[in-house]
Amino acid sequence: MTSTQHDQSPPESTTTAGIKEWIGLAVLTLPTLLISMDLSVLYLAIPSISAALEPSSTQLLWILDIYGFLVAGFLITMGTVGDRIGRRKLLMIGALAFGVASVLAAYSTSANMLIGTRALLGIAGATLMPSTLALIRNMFHDDRQRTTAISVWMTSFMVGMVIGPLVGGAMLENFWWGSVFLVAVPAMVLLLATGPFLLPEYKDPNPGKLDILSAVLSLLSVMSVIYGIKELAKDGWSIEAVGVLVAGLALGTVFVLRQKRLTNPLIDLQLFGNVRFSGSLAALMVAMLAMGGLFLLLSQYLQLVLGLSAFEAGLWTVPQAAAMVVAAGVVSALAPRFRPAYLMTGGLIVAIAGYALFTQLSGTDDLALIVTGMVVFSLGLSPMFVLGLDLIVGAVDPARAGAASAISETGQELSAALGVAVIGSIGTAVYRGQMSQQLPDGLPSEVAHVAQDTLAGALHVAATLPEALGTELTTVAREAYTQALQVNSVVGIGLTAVAAGLVVGLLRHIPAPNEKAADID
Repeated sequence: MTSTQHDQSPPESTTTAGIKEWIGLAVLTLPTLLISMDLSVLYLAIPSISAALEPSSTQLLWILDIYGFLVAGFLITMGTVGDRIGRRKLLMIGALAFGVASVLAAYSTSANMLIGTRALLGIAGATLMPSTLALIRNMFHDDRQRTTAISVWMTSFMVGMVIGPLVGGAMLENFWWGSVFLVAVPAMVLLLATGPFLLPEYKDPNPGKLDILSAVLSLLSVMSVIYGIKELAKDGWSIEAVGVLVAGLALGTVFVLRQKRLTNPLIDLQLFGNVRFSGSLAALMVAMLAMGGLFLLLSQYLQLVLGLSAFEAGLWTVPQAAAMVVAAGVVSALAPRFRPAYLMTGGLIVAIAGYALFTQLSGTDDLALIVTGMVVFSLGLSPMFVLGLDLIVGAVDPARAGAASAISETGQELSAALGVAVIGSIGTAVYRGQMSQQLPDGLPSEVAHVAQDTLAGALHVAATLPEALGTELTTVAREAYTQALQVNSVVGIGLTAVAAGLVVGLLRHIPAPNEKAADID
């Protein structure tokens, strides 16, 4: 079969969306914004939570991580469930669960209760993400309108990630730690009140039976892989982390083999034969790998190297959020006239220029340079994320939009985790190598060991040393971290170039909507 045959997208209705659909889209952006905010909003509240609930170090890690683990683990299953029972129905169930779990989390009285409510939030979040994107697929049949709708959806997700720490900081300055969870409640109430009237219901007319074993395999595989990757990124190589990662990969292999044998699989593996779907997914994952690896390092640079508070660092991410909004509008305006591969490749080249700015960091007075770099790479990555998602959901039959959305989002979750592990490990190796060569003389061995491990550790022990020695250690550590970020930026450039190559190689033949219209005329 030729690539052109593989690339046949499903026939579309010529019906254009009206005011009801656009208002419905505004409602759909609310859960999307809040789910992404919940991935980052908690970080600033950790000191307050630690003081109030007194969690152990293990409990604290689970409070932070359980939400993301369960969102990723349940995405594929929930996307398929939505295709079967109805996407609006699943969205309403998820919104109710998310609102209730948010209230319970806000008023948790123990660390274990907070872990449990964060787990419920993760499961509920997994119902919302694929449902919102799949409903957009059903509401906007016109290619141009769907591109605009997805750009709005993607912007809300990315802005939520960026402003999460900022919102969290503002809430914590005025209220108690539980207030960061209550932000979601009014939005979920609004969604429950308006969703039945503004959002259409859609489900697969011939869904088949849900295979429970496949759902369990999917959950365990994704959670094990992400857990293993995170442990490797955090603590380096260990038997436990590698064992969990290998077990996850083995379960994933069993899952794939089972899908091939089932009449009604949880994931239709034939989706990957469509180059629009598989090519866009591959390029998206590589781009996310680069961004996910640098995102955490940049936030630490703002705080630990430039000395900003967490709230100040959050404020300086506002220009990045504004850039995403602007870029989404530009992409929507250009998409009808230019092939998606041209826009995505051009954007990735701009993103490379943004990453290149980070190679010029000096460790002092870098705020303008780093904010400019963040704005530039955000502008450049927006076409990749908007048009890549548009190609993915537009490549499949509407009956499979939920599963396709879930696969895309799971892939991005895995790539982000892998980016933190791989690029983070490279940065850590560079930092430790530089520190081993430049440590000031006269440091006690235990202090030297802590300082070589992480920048945060170096700054902590530096504060306990005599002023001159502490200042020298601080300077050396910040210089080493700056060099690590420079190296990681070069890695980001390479990965983004790979993503551009995938786009050019696999997607360049896909026409723009106006080209299709011309062919029909």
